[in-house]
Amino acid sequence: MKVSERLEKIPPYLFAEIDRKIAEAKAKGIDIISLGIGDPDQPTLAPVVEEMHRAIDNPKNHDYPPYNGTEKFRKAACEWMKKRFGVDLNPDTEMLANIGSKEAIAHIFFAFVDKGDYTLVPDPGYPVYHNATIFAGGTPYAMPLLEENGYLPDFDKIPEDVAKKSKLMFLNYPNNPTGAVADLDFFKKAVDFCKKYDILLCSDMAYSEMTYDGYVAPSVLQVEGAKDVAIEFYSHSKSYNMTGWRVGFVCGNADAVKALGTIKNNIDSGTFKAIQDAAAAAFYIDKSTIESLNKMYQERRDAAEEGFRELGWNIKPSKATFYLWLPVPKGMTSEEFVTLMLEKAHVVVPAGNGYGKCGEGYFRVALTKDVPTIKECIRRMKEAGIRYDLSV
Repeated sequence: MKVSERLEKIPPYLFAEIDRKIAEAKAKGIDIISLGIGDPDQPTLAPVVEEMHRAIDNPKNHDYPPYNGTEKFRKAACEWMKKRFGVDLNPDTEMLANIGSKEAIAHIFFAFVDKGDYTLVPDPGYPVYHNATIFAGGTPYAMPLLEENGYLPDFDKIPEDVAKKSKLMFLNYPNNPTGAVADLDFFKKAVDFCKKYDILLCSDMAYSEMTYDGYVAPSVLQVEGAKDVAIEFYSHSKSYNMTGWRVGFVCGNADAVKALGTIKNNIDSGTFKAIQDAAAAAFYIDKSTIESLNKMYQERRDAAEEGFRELGWNIKPSKATFYLWLPVPKGMTSEEFVTLMLEKAHVVVPAGNGYGKCGEGYFRVALTKDVPTIKECIRRMKEAGIRYDLSV
């Protein structure tokens, strides 16, 4: 049988390829350390698990959930947005529960993109932005995220004919894969640009709470008038160690929330109500618990950055996410370097070009292992002679 043309246009999913390489190496008896996928290694926070135990025993949670999410979850999410960012939201029209932000990100393209439309997506960026555009029949236009520009897109470099045909713009700060951050001045520029060209601004805030050294990530919805053109995607996955739970929310522009809800109504039946109860409890977890989790990641960041500096890398401390975005040694491609890491140091890191053409020449490190394991990775690299000034 022949698959659809759209499926043939999709490259192998980056993280599925990483899983495949790990499985192949382990089958050969190799002791692999993976710093590849951004999956927290710590258990889900205790108050969430405790609430889940209670909620799953409640027979009222055993039927279909409301399509837009339970009232309890939507109201709790709105309260959190108000407390965290000072943003007022209507839980009935400006808030939508989702099955983790990945599915909502993919589905928003079906709600707005037709054949011939452009989308403005970051490069490097989360692969779903690019691939979901293709699934919807649109054309992704890459906004380069360059080191010399702080990994922020330059809106002035977007051709006007492309801007006029664009339906969506995706931004992601704190950023995956680069770890870059943005301020409200940047978000205001984005809002102004999208208003000028009637573009839906989609802000992916999966890493909003994973910040260090006093940095606090802002919301695009804090910009005056942002709700005229913007929605924001949140996930419980990283903030509360809930990657497997598949829960989060989308909020902001009421028309966009309604459109996304219409797509979802016809494709999925929502998240199990007990999970929504548990996810609602996460919003009330004491701030000190999140700070303690961030302190752990900061210690890992410091250990990794110190180790890579010893190996010749020039690194500026990352302010957010649990990723490091580093250049490969001169004379090597991203694929050549990550292959060297796997074969000589038995350490898995993703190649930067897996996140887009502008990711070529870089690799990403996920701080999802403890400090001793990170130090073991550095030791293996030293032993294998892998350095930034590696002669090839």
